[in-house]
Amino acid sequence: MKLNTKYHGVREYEEKDILSFKKGLPGFEGLNKFIIFPVEDNEIFSILHSLEDDSIGLVVVSPFYVIKNYEFKLEDEKIDELKIESPEDVLVLNTVTLNSAIEKITVNLKAPIIINIKNKLGEQIILDNPNYSIRHSLFEK
Repeated sequence: MKLNTKYHGVREYEEKDILSFKKGLPGFEGLNKFIIFPVEDNEIFSILHSLEDDSIGLVVVSPFYVIKNYEFKLEDEKIDELKIESPEDVLVLNTVTLNSAIEKITVNLKAPIIINIKNKLGEQIILDNPNYSIRHSLFEK
């Protein structure tokens, strides 16, 4: 299958690549189907792209690139909702806010996107942890 994105050209994907977000994402509640693909010539960033709106693609990064010991506990209810059986099934990503000034690029560590890569289910959650902010600088000085 092909996705003709607004900013990233044509992307090929298969049915097995589709991630389902039953609740959508905050700000995009009506969008439930996404795929992930890497940003060309970049090992750090990926794009979480909607299959239902070709203009919606979020830049994401692993929080472990930003903070090596990033951690949180998922509630049992959330583990059941996402059908998580083991930690190895989980991919954690955080959204990036781009800026033309590299020192102003930020990562939202407060609201990670949790994806069960085995069952292709995802949800963005809000952490109740004062150590993580919505606008954490990606590149420290």
